Amino acid sequence: MTNYEQQVIDRERQAQAPIDAPGHDRAGSRLAGAMRPGCLTALDERAARATLRTQIARLERERSAIVAERFPHIRVPVASSRAVRTSGPMLLDLGELERVRDALAADMQQLRVRVSERVERERRAREQLAQMQLHPGRYKFARLPVRDLGQGVCGVWEVRPRLGLIGMLAGWWQLKLSSGCPLARGSRSKRDPGSQR
Repeated sequence: MTNYEQQVIDRERQAQAPIDAPGHDRAGSRLAGAMRPGCLTALDERAARATLRTQIARLERERSAIVAERFPHIRVPVASSRAVRTSGPMLLDLGELERVRDALAADMQQLRVRVSERVERERRAREQLAQMQLHPGRYKFARLPVRDLGQGVCGVWEVRPRLGLIGMLAGWWQLKLSSGCPLARGSRSKRDPGSQR
C-alpha cells in the first residue's frame, strides 16, 4: 500500500466517524460533509502529483549535474529512466509517476557507484604517476593514459630511455607526455588530380 493510499483511507475514516465521537470537531464534520468525497480525492491527488513531480525534477537535476561534471568519463546509464513507455503525449497517473521516480532513483544509485569507482581509479593513477616521476627506472616503458587521471581523453604518460638505445643501456630513463590526440583519418587535403601539371 502506498503512502497516498494510506492517507486517503485515514481521511475517509475521519469523515465517517460519528459526530459525537471524542476528539471529533463538529465544525470540521460539517465542512467535510459539505465537500463531496471526489473533491477531497482530487485535492489529495493533486498534492501527491506535485510532490512526485518535485522529486522527479530534483533527481533529474542531480543526475544531470553528475554527468556534466564527470563527462566524458561518466555517462547516463543505458537503462535510463524510461520506466513508462507511451505512444504519444499523455498525463501520467500516480502509479506511473512513482515508477518514473523509482527508475530515476535507481539510475542515481548506479551513477553514484560509478562515480566512486572512477574517483578511486583516478586516485590510484595519480599515485602511480607520482611514483613514475620520482623513480622512472622502476617503471621502464610503463604507460599511463591521461584518461585514467581524469585530465582529458588524449595523451599518454610514458617512461622512455633518454637518447634511445644509449640511454637504455646507461639507465637514463625519463617520463614524457605524448603530444595528444592523433589526427583523424582522411583529414589531409587531397590535391585535385586535374591540377597536377
